[in-house]
Amino acid sequence: MNRRVARLRAVQTLYQLTLIDIDVDKAIENTLNDEEEPSEFYKTLVYGTLEHQNEIDGYLSENLKGYTLDRLGHVDRAIARMGLFEMLYLDDIPVNVTLNESIELAKAFGGTDAGRFINGVLSNSYDTAMKNK
Repeated sequence: MNRRVARLRAVQTLYQLTLIDIDVDKAIENTLNDEEEPSEFYKTLVYGTLEHQNEIDGYLSENLKGYTLDRLGHVDRAIARMGLFEMLYLDDIPVNVTLNESIELAKAFGGTDAGRFINGVLSNSYDTAMKNK
């Protein structure tokens, strides 16, 4: 599983967890194809995003202009949470790479406007987080 696929699967898993009350391991099992094995990167994205969700949600909420986190679509919320986790906690991946990958995911699920929205929210949330560190 390459990193692009791992990000896609992680968003699908996080999305699933926002919709139904199930165990993380069950959500992972539901997300992966029969022949897919979860990579360490994929598991880091899922478990790390969940572990730091309250902090991440705080930064995102501060930077949603005219929105609340609850009003944000489930897919956009999953992409934003995972992207910000990766930007803040995975130092081996350049921030601009994560930002671009998150934008591409948003465009794939929601179109060009979703990509622009995720770009703005993630950029501003990352800046806010860096000022607070």
